[in-house]
Amino acid sequence: MGKQYFLYKSAVVASLAGFLFGFDTVVISGVEQTIQKLWGLNSMLHGLVISMALWGTVIGSLIGGWPTEYFGRKKTLLWVGLLYLVSALGSALTTEVYSFMIFRFIGGLGVGISTVAAPMFISEIAPPKYRGRLTGMFQFNIVFGILIAFLSNSLLGDIGENSWRWMLGVQAFPAFIFTLLCIGLPESPRWLIVRKNNLNAGLAVLKKTSPSSSEEEVKLLYNQIIASANEKKQPRALFTRRLLKPILLAFFIAFFNQLSGINAILYFAPRIFQMAGLESQAALLQSVGLGITNLIFTFVGLWLIDLLGRRKLLYIGSFGYIFSLGLTTWAFASGNVGMVPLYIFAFISSHAIGQGAVIWVFISEIFPNRQRAFGQSLGSFTHWLFAALITLVFPLMTEVFKPEVIFGLFLGMMVLQLLWVFLFVPETKGVPLEEMEDRMKN
Repeated sequence: MGKQYFLYKSAVVASLAGFLFGFDTVVISGVEQTIQKLWGLNSMLHGLVISMALWGTVIGSLIGGWPTEYFGRKKTLLWVGLLYLVSALGSALTTEVYSFMIFRFIGGLGVGISTVAAPMFISEIAPPKYRGRLTGMFQFNIVFGILIAFLSNSLLGDIGENSWRWMLGVQAFPAFIFTLLCIGLPESPRWLIVRKNNLNAGLAVLKKTSPSSSEEEVKLLYNQIIASANEKKQPRALFTRRLLKPILLAFFIAFFNQLSGINAILYFAPRIFQMAGLESQAALLQSVGLGITNLIFTFVGLWLIDLLGRRKLLYIGSFGYIFSLGLTTWAFASGNVGMVPLYIFAFISSHAIGQGAVIWVFISEIFPNRQRAFGQSLGSFTHWLFAALITLVFPLMTEVFKPEVIFGLFLGMMVLQLLWVFLFVPETKGVPLEEMEDRMKN
């Protein structure tokens, strides 16, 4: 661990963007009903207010490839911290719904850009044998942030009429700390070599982040990166026939991630538990339990991702999704809703050990060095576009459709995901990024 301190420290700091991501996106679940009553929002406007951060995330993920490519991974992460800080303070202090939406949108920009910059930065500094668990720390911090948000909401929920302001404002503290820590990050060696042609600086970072590798192994990797950068046939454009395979893989892993219903369940957890007959405070406490379950099984997923591989974890998650969503659908359809919280916990466990642990790692591995920033942006954009759409319409869906119809739809999509994993998903475990580039071309 002593030799690898610099590598682990850099990966942990970058992954803290995930903590702010998780906290920012889920903290709204504790205030959404209060805000609806406070400002007298109808269902459609309420859905727009709650999904506003997600629309910011859609835009952030769409544009996130540009700052990470042209200004570097480190500077981009620094600006992400500042966006989170402005959003937290503004959302807490606002006095009317439209400025509230603007500040939530700013936080969403930070989330979207972080899902491009942080996993890519970690994957580019990590040796192949550690890449899964180190990049996966981004997801671990997401669910840790989710847990802390649920716990914070539960603790602050009864402190008075302005408790919702405190729920949203406490994020300013970790946002400030993250911004300071980003100052000490190195730049990605692949960005330095491929984008800036700064070979000496790139080699220096490679040596510091590969302490277990011999000088010959580091030199070999260095030469592979240079060869990747100098490949004459490789255009910078993302949407080319040569990149059709990684483009489709990034799109579908993000598409299925959201069509599982994960964000609808996380964002509206108290409401779903109330649909199952729980009282308001009990529903908030159950939400804390969801956060703990998510954290525990994400840790299990990170432990397994470099042992079993990405593809096997997607299999495990898919079967878990089908089992838990099937039982939830049956419970609502039959009126036996007493076990619904248990089935939702099983659903969260399946997500954490499968899609949750894999998605950001997988997308960061499948694109060539020259197109990784924009490929990561494509995957993140797809993820957040569908997250925003589902969050926007979910309050209306609960009014129009019975719960068993909603969960039955999510169940059907997870059957399709299982078929997609079986037919199309390759294994990326332990494969150097430059070798994966060659495999994708073939």
